[in-house]
Amino acid sequence: MSSLLIVNAQLVNEGKIVENDIYINQGRIEAIGQLAGRNVDQVIDARGRYVLPGMIDDQVHFREPGLTNKGDLWTETRAAVAGGITSFMDMPNTIPATLSNELLVEKHQLAAGRTFANYGFYLGASSENLELIKSVDEQLACGVNVFVGSSCASKLVDDPEVLREILTSSPVLVTAHCEDMPLIAENEESYRSIYGDAVPFDLHGAIRSDEACYIAAERLIEVAKDCKARVHILHISSAKELELFAAGGLAEKLITAEVCPHYLHFSDEDYASKQGLLKCNPAIRSVEDRAALIQGLLDGHLDVIGSAHAPHLLAEKQGQTYFNTPAGMPMVQDALLSLLENYHDGIFSLEFIAEKTSHAVAQLFSIQERGFIREGYWADLVLVDLQQEQSATDALALAKCAWTPYDGYKFRSKILSTIVNGELVWHQGHCLERSPVGQALQFMR
Repeated sequence: MSSLLIVNAQLVNEGKIVENDIYINQGRIEAIGQLAGRNVDQVIDARGRYVLPGMIDDQVHFREPGLTNKGDLWTETRAAVAGGITSFMDMPNTIPATLSNELLVEKHQLAAGRTFANYGFYLGASSENLELIKSVDEQLACGVNVFVGSSCASKLVDDPEVLREILTSSPVLVTAHCEDMPLIAENEESYRSIYGDAVPFDLHGAIRSDEACYIAAERLIEVAKDCKARVHILHISSAKELELFAAGGLAEKLITAEVCPHYLHFSDEDYASKQGLLKCNPAIRSVEDRAALIQGLLDGHLDVIGSAHAPHLLAEKQGQTYFNTPAGMPMVQDALLSLLENYHDGIFSLEFIAEKTSHAVAQLFSIQERGFIREGYWADLVLVDLQQEQSATDALALAKCAWTPYDGYKFRSKILSTIVNGELVWHQGHCLERSPVGQALQFMR
């Protein structure tokens, strides 16, 4: 591993912005202070720029194994580091679904030496693998993921007693996707009776309604509170769901929640131009929902931000009927830039963005020695220029699917460099494709 000195940087960390230098050696932050003049392999002058802890993405769908025509660990992590994401946690709805220790081991083997970012993998929960959940290797699985009333049939869990057993038995954090499928099926049938197969995309939020999300989340939260178990609910998309979550810091919470950048940026008004490109589950909703989610973050009802990166081929997303268009969007390359738009609008501070994308994620999942700019910690950092614009275009998209929902949008910030385990992996608009340096995340459990 090479040594690196970043000088004159504005360090955004733990609620403060301080101008300092960072000396990185053997993959870790060895010193923070006035360090100019040290003998190192490389120096980056960050004057006027900001260094944040790299984003830790708690929810991605990188599609490997089984769906590698849409994305794989190599392509999607290139896109991730281009967007300032230095660690990710991959969901279990691959083919086959990750429902066993053997499949978790397989995913780790697939990732070793092939990822530009650090990695963790979820064990999927089902009514058939309860005994495994109780004894899951706490370093092998970043968490246990359950679909409550959702569309992934292989992992669908609705029985309150099964949910109780998962929550009380899991030695790792349980995360949940919550949408009530019976209500969604009823809504689908209702709109199909009016429009046939030609349901307009802007009705996606009415079909996969806020009520459907609320019902499933409330069901899970009732069980969790009754058995005093922790649970983390993913991709909150509506004002209605915010009623379920208390404000405050992570330390005193059993029930935590995630929101995603696309719910903070787009609204249902964008379906007119984006059509099926904007279809994701849960749905992107109204301008009022977007405003409520932003306020919910600021008030502490929502705890972390994750990308929910879920690539599909452009041919699958365009020119198809509503029902034939898969749900999901490639997000990792533009997620952090999208959040920084809220900084430029005077809504989020840089310290707040670092908290929600890195500090809080590391704390929530008990990730060891990452998520903060601290001496002795792994050097996972992103260097941002807030004065330089960066346009999002399909032509510049690095995900294998080669498109972005932000196509044509001009961001007011630019990701200059991304450092993973002390190595420059993204610099001056290029992925430095030396041997990928991603490591398995370690957990303090």
